[in-house]
Amino acid sequence: MKRRFQRVFEGIAKAGSPALLNQIYTELYITEGGTGEVNDEHEVRRIERAYHSKPHRPETTIRQEDIFKVPPGRDQPIGTVMTKGVAGIGKTVLTQKFTLDWAEGKAHQNIDFIFPFTFRELNTVKEKKFSLMDLVHHFFTETKGICSFEHFQVLFIFDGLDESRLPLDFHKTKILTDPQKSTSVDVLLTNLIRGNLLPSARLWITTRPAAANQIPPWCVGMVTEVRGFTDPQKEEYFRKRFRDEEQARRIVSHMKTSRSLHIMCHIPVFCWITATVFEDIVKNRKCRGLPKTLTEMYIHFLVVQTKVKKVKYDGGAETDPHWTPESRKMIESLGKLAFDQLQKGNLIFYESDLTECDINIRAASVYSGVFTQIFREERGLYQDKVFCFVHLSVQEFLAALHVRLTFINTGVNLMDHKGVKVPDLNVLYQSALEEALQSPNGHLDLFVRFLLGLSLQSNQSLLEGLLERTAEDSQNYQQTVQCIKKYAENNRSLDKMLCLFHCLNEMRHSSVVEEIQHHLTSGNLRTPHLSPTDWSDLVSIILSSESNFDVFDLKCYGDSEEVLLMLLPVVSLSITALLEGCDLSGRTCEALRSILSSPSCSIRELDLSNNSLGDSGMKLLLAGVESQLSKHVGLCECLSALLGCRSCGLRTLDLSNNNLQDSGVELLCVGLESPCCSLEALRLGLCCLSGGSCQALCSVLTSPSSRLTALDLSNNDLNDSGVTLLCEGLQSPCCKLESLGLSGCLITEEGCASLASALRSNPSHLMELDLSYNHPGETGVKLLSDGPMWRAKTLRYGESTHPPDDIEI
Repeated sequence: MKRRFQRVFEGIAKAGSPALLNQIYTELYITEGGTGEVNDEHEVRRIERAYHSKPHRPETTIRQEDIFKVPPGRDQPIGTVMTKGVAGIGKTVLTQKFTLDWAEGKAHQNIDFIFPFTFRELNTVKEKKFSLMDLVHHFFTETKGICSFEHFQVLFIFDGLDESRLPLDFHKTKILTDPQKSTSVDVLLTNLIRGNLLPSARLWITTRPAAANQIPPWCVGMVTEVRGFTDPQKEEYFRKRFRDEEQARRIVSHMKTSRSLHIMCHIPVFCWITATVFEDIVKNRKCRGLPKTLTEMYIHFLVVQTKVKKVKYDGGAETDPHWTPESRKMIESLGKLAFDQLQKGNLIFYESDLTECDINIRAASVYSGVFTQIFREERGLYQDKVFCFVHLSVQEFLAALHVRLTFINTGVNLMDHKGVKVPDLNVLYQSALEEALQSPNGHLDLFVRFLLGLSLQSNQSLLEGLLERTAEDSQNYQQTVQCIKKYAENNRSLDKMLCLFHCLNEMRHSSVVEEIQHHLTSGNLRTPHLSPTDWSDLVSIILSSESNFDVFDLKCYGDSEEVLLMLLPVVSLSITALLEGCDLSGRTCEALRSILSSPSCSIRELDLSNNSLGDSGMKLLLAGVESQLSKHVGLCECLSALLGCRSCGLRTLDLSNNNLQDSGVELLCVGLESPCCSLEALRLGLCCLSGGSCQALCSVLTSPSSRLTALDLSNNDLNDSGVTLLCEGLQSPCCKLESLGLSGCLITEEGCASLASALRSNPSHLMELDLSYNHPGETGVKLLSDGPMWRAKTLRYGESTHPPDDIEI
């Protein structure tokens, strides 16, 4: 029997995208219990969220061949497995590979029969009546000689629950236990999943997350999820696709800078779309640059497929105009189908669906034969044709394109259910935004992002020949932006606000991050009520924007430690991190320590002033940075590890107004003396220091490896004794200090004499000396101003600043 199936299954498996079969690395993450929560969100949002959030419970990775093995700690065998995953992630390929391995005798040989059904096929027989045996015989004619499966180990695969048009009712459907009794297909399936029919059978159901709740939790033994490509696997995919190492490096680098595209590449189908676009761009040496937004990517993809049609089917040259009346008609027809079926929530289409859009079955076959990478005709094992787009996002893009084309050609607003004509595009955009915001499950979120992305003239120019450029867009761009901001201001639903922020990103507007900051600080987004998942969504949008991350200022988002913890992915990208006054606790210090020790960290200047960071906080912040360090390593070694490890690139550290005391500074100085330490500026104002801390600081100044050029010790009780200790470092030939802040340090004439002596004995690098709010007296000022080796440009004393040659007492 397996030999009979092998050829059929092998053909079906290989009919999918070869790139997927060869490249996909499917990982399943087990979550115990039911089917999970209802997911009223768009799948792209789900991917973006998952990229930045951690799982709420421990997860275990399993291989597809072990999916029905009883995991440790469980006694009962697994009867039903539900595998979730967003569209295009590889669920179908996974089931096909499982079946093919069985048919070829490579795995799963404890199973006697595997019957792979798709809901696409089952939809075609929903009006008919079958017994369970008749249903199997109908789809798998080779089994007609078998009257019962009770003595066999059978696996039923039901692929694509989200595509089901069967009314599965687990509460009212009558109980059926006889495999020979005829009934409707939905009653058969309901009882099979319940375990009433053929209880010994195993079931494997795949679905998109939005449809998972159709099966009650008590009917499912284990829930798994296909997560698609990890970040390293994305890079591996592009390296394998592009043999030229430099091209592969450039593409991977671009993907990392365009975060929305990088996140989408978790989906193998999107990796393939991206590679197809980049291949064409590299081949034609275009100078317009690589796409950065989803709209740009899908425009390029549509153009590439149209060019393929022109060259492959029409016999034209690549340099010929690729938009012809015929190709335009095809795209317009596919766009209408995409939009109409998106409104209904359908991803697969039968002949009746095509007829509603004035596409006959023969024309649809032609379209799928020409635009094979956009629109596909698929056949099951034995059933009639069904059609679908290669991915849901392609359908959403074509739907948006259709809405825009319809308005340009006729003035009709398809987002108004009455189909009325409207005066300008702003009315269309407003209708689309209102429709998307009213959607309970966010199914129009990506559609409206595409529609607004098409408003950019740069995107319209890419579709020249199909989509006319409109002068209105350049005039009304700001009006559209203001409309989006107004909706965000008046909306208290975070999900809706996130959709609006994404729209601004797709329009490449620079104010996205400022808008988020405004809503966080104004109270529209109440930070105490935001969950970690909510924060993950916000972080995803921030990172996907084209904003400059050079400076991160916590006060622009709020001043609490909770806000800081949630925004750490953004902090790590900044060059200057201003974290003043957020009352750091141990867990924040721990998190910052992890970021600072990462080789990918960009932070060069860190402001931790005005926090409650004492000696214990310093230990948490700096201890145990390098993984190779033992857990029992002393504190000094840990400090040295942070400031001296090669992966820490800090140049400026501000610890002002923290209760460090002398012991904390002594710990810090151990790291400052490390040969690898890159710190150039250290601010320790108002840190409860005494003169004792100056001994450790002197050691730093005399160290040949020290790069310290700026040191601020203002408002500490150093006294003259402390300054005298510090001067030993100032007169060292190794001292590179250019700026020294000693304001408010209780320094008298004696301390000034020590400073003058140190500066006189060595041609110092010092350019700025601040002695304001001290008691130098007339003699102290004269000693400093008359020194022949004095090279400072600025000397501060009292409450004013004077050049050294023009000092007034």
